[in-house]
Amino acid sequence: MKKFVPDYYNDFACIKGACRHSCCVGWEIDIDEDSLCRFRSVPGELGRRLRESILQNEEGASFQLTEEERCPFLNCDGLCDLILELGEDCLCQICDDHPRFRNFIAGREEIGLGLCCEAACRLILGRKEPVQFIELEDDGLEEEFPEDDAWLLQLRGQLISMAQDRRITVEGRIRRMLDFLRLDLKSFEPTGWINFLLELERLDESWAERLGGMQKPDKFPEWELAFEQLLVYLLMRHLPGALEDDDIAGHIAYVVFAWELVRAICAAQENLDLDGLVEICRLYSSELEYSDENIDCIIGRLHELNPGI
Repeated sequence: MKKFVPDYYNDFACIKGACRHSCCVGWEIDIDEDSLCRFRSVPGELGRRLRESILQNEEGASFQLTEEERCPFLNCDGLCDLILELGEDCLCQICDDHPRFRNFIAGREEIGLGLCCEAACRLILGRKEPVQFIELEDDGLEEEFPEDDAWLLQLRGQLISMAQDRRITVEGRIRRMLDFLRLDLKSFEPTGWINFLLELERLDESWAERLGGMQKPDKFPEWELAFEQLLVYLLMRHLPGALEDDDIAGHIAYVVFAWELVRAICAAQENLDLDGLVEICRLYSSELEYSDENIDCIIGRLHELNPGI
C-alpha cells in the first residue's frame, strides 16, 4: 500500500515542554498489547512506577491519570519521563501516533496531522502555499480497490482544487463547491446551534464559553489563506468518511458546518491574531473531531435541517 501525507507533514515537530495544551493532560491514554508487554519487563524504579500506573480491565489497558488528569509520566517540566529514560521508541502506539490521523482510500493510506495539536495547527494555518499530497512510502504492490474509492478520491481532488482557487474569496469557493455538487445548504445560524452543541460530549468548559459567544460569521480578508488551509484540511480529513456510511452529502455538509463554526467563534474575538485562531481551531478539533459520536450527531442534525441532501 502506498502512503501519502500533506506536504507540510515532515515539517512537524512536537514542541514538548513549550506546549500550552499537552496531549498528556485530559486525554485517556490507551496502551496497546505490544507496549503493555514491554512496560511489564522494564526493571528498577521506573518499572515499578509503570506497573503501578497501569489500569487493566476487559476493555484493555490504559494509564491511570492523576487527580489533575495528567499522565503519571508527564513531569513538572512538561516532558515525558518514559522518553527521558527509555527513548522515544518506548512510547505506546497512541502516544507515538498523536496528533496523526489516518484515512484509507483508493488503495492508499493517508496520514495527516490533527488540529487538536497547537504545533500542528500553527503549521497548517500558517502555511502560505497551496497544500498537496506527497508520497511518503510505496511497498511496490499493486492493489485492486472499489470504483467508489477511485470516484471519491477524484471528487475530493476536484473540491480541493476549487478550495485553492485564489481568484475568488474562500466563501465564493465554498458556494462554487456546493453548486458543483448541487447541494443547497441552509446558512449557518450560530443561535440555532448553540444549545445543540452544548448538549454534546465535551472536554473543556472553555468550549462552552466559546460557543455561547458565537456571532454571525464575519469576513476576515486578512485571514483568507488560513481559512483556505482550514477548508482543505477539513476536506482531506473528513470526506473519506463517506466510504464507511455512503453519505457524501452529509460529510460535505459537515465540512462546511465546521468551517462556518470556526468563523462564528472567531467573529466574537476582538483583534483576532494567529494565536487566537490557532486556539479556536485547536478547541474545535479536540471537542468535535476526536469524538465519532459528536460528528455523527452533527451530521444527523445537518440532515434534519437540510432534508433534501
